[in-house]
Amino acid sequence: MDRIVKAFYNSVAAWRVLIRSEKAFQQEVALLAVALPLAFFVAVDGRSYLMLIGSILLILIVEVLNTGIEAACDAYTREFHADIKIAKDCGSLAVLLSITLALGVWGVALWEKLS
Repeated sequence: MDRIVKAFYNSVAAWRVLIRSEKAFQQEVALLAVALPLAFFVAVDGRSYLMLIGSILLILIVEVLNTGIEAACDAYTREFHADIKIAKDCGSLAVLLSITLALGVWGVALWEKLS
């Protein structure tokens, strides 16, 4: 149980760092705040609501991992390195793909609601 409590405090510490210093994370948290009530009106049922909110949460999850990759790379060196560029670019692509997925989920949900 002690490990779970420590992991929780570490997670809260990471949240605080990201919410203070990472613009992309701040924007995605704001998007989640807007999506929570909006999804209630867009969703046709509970499952649809979970998909809508889950797609936004996935963006946050991927952003957290991308920021972790960037931090680890920057801790290693701030000088240009081709492999580090690939790692950072892959993290960025992962965020883009998660955003694309969320747009698709929201697009389908809006289509279903309006049809």
